[in-house]
Amino acid sequence: MQGREQFATRFGFIFAAVGSAVGLGNIWRFPYMLGENGGFAFLIAYFICIALIGLPVLLAEFTVGRRGQSDAIHSFENIKSKSFGKIGGFLGVLSGTLILSFYGVIAGWVFYYLFSYITGAAGNVESGGFEGFFGEFIASPVGPVVWHFLFMAVVIGVVFFGIKKGIEIANRTFMPMLAVLIIVLAVFGLTMDGAGEALSFMFTPDFNALGDINVWGAAVGQAFFTLSLGMGAMITYASYLPKESRLPSAAGTVVVFDTFFAVFAGLMIFPIVFTFGMEPGAGPGLLFMTLPEAFSQWGLGGTIFGIFFFLFVGIAALSSAISLLEVGVSWAMRRFNVGRKPTTLVAGSIITLFGVLSAISQGAVPALTQMKLFAFLDPSSDTITFLDILDKFTAQYTLALGGLVTALFVGWGWNRIEALRETGLQDTAIGAVWIWFLRIVAPAGILYIVITNFINMIGQ
Repeated sequence: MQGREQFATRFGFIFAAVGSAVGLGNIWRFPYMLGENGGFAFLIAYFICIALIGLPVLLAEFTVGRRGQSDAIHSFENIKSKSFGKIGGFLGVLSGTLILSFYGVIAGWVFYYLFSYITGAAGNVESGGFEGFFGEFIASPVGPVVWHFLFMAVVIGVVFFGIKKGIEIANRTFMPMLAVLIIVLAVFGLTMDGAGEALSFMFTPDFNALGDINVWGAAVGQAFFTLSLGMGAMITYASYLPKESRLPSAAGTVVVFDTFFAVFAGLMIFPIVFTFGMEPGAGPGLLFMTLPEAFSQWGLGGTIFGIFFFLFVGIAALSSAISLLEVGVSWAMRRFNVGRKPTTLVAGSIITLFGVLSAISQGAVPALTQMKLFAFLDPSSDTITFLDILDKFTAQYTLALGGLVTALFVGWGWNRIEALRETGLQDTAIGAVWIWFLRIVAPAGILYIVITNFINMIGQ
């Protein structure tokens, strides 16, 4: 086997890490979570969770990856053999694989919408018809599978060419494009009639809502999902870093840019929602039914906006999916001592095929659509689909538990001096605070939310 690959530049790593963080979690998931959980109350809880839990755990994952110089599991073993830390690595590989399997399906829907707007099919949908348009598409046994395959083929192609020639080049192209697109779309949104109501919804305090534990649970889950924590992605990417890279500044940059994209996604979406008198808490359908319905009321202008909007969402989905596939590929390359290209093809194909179950679970196969046995994972619904099961299971449990193990490993299981030296924070107040956040604050917060989710689940 050749020596471990590395990013060509520090900026290449930053772009890749930001690309991993910025994805459907920011654009598809964040706005509807904001809408379902009281607007600004959720935003406050999200910011607090990012600062107290997300950032410390992200820096911990960066530290483990760069010091371990291996995949998400073996990095822990390289730091300390026979350590409980590898449980976190295992959960990361498991979570990354499960998430990518259904993430590719949802991203396939995005590609289908982009294609529909480019060809004019979406523009021809009559007013009030997008619920049927979307429902008919996802219930098909063929369409969602085909678009899932097409999306995954692009992801596999990028990872196939490696770190420098594939992942780094792709993200150095994607991230500037995303920044320009979201700023343009958000500025346009703020010129609409509903901009004032949208700003009020997003930024007017409702402190009573902060007493709702469900708001905090949603905020922690969103923080982990959007920062790619507990997925093994950040550990894997950091393992391709040279030793001289500064980890605290890299972690801070990723958090700032990820939060920027999330907030601007809200500024882009909610003015449209309020302008046309639609429901901000429309759930996952916000992206595929509510917004296209609003676009349709603009005529040609809505079609053009729809093209740029779904292009933006599609690129963001690609950047995150690439990091998720790299988690499994990195592990399999080391575990089976096989080169990148065959490993990528095999691992990508297995995940793609497993994703078919999620693709056909939206109506094509009733046995995967009405999985009442697992309805306890979602107390708000009597039934749950196979895709929903994977989403709830990872967002509420495996991601948080993977992050918990990493925090405990760096905080308690690893030599404190070595951990601080690896980050460059030795003999600093920030370093001491970081260690105690990993030892006490982050684990307490994560455990509280996980236990609450479990209690709510079994109490139904």
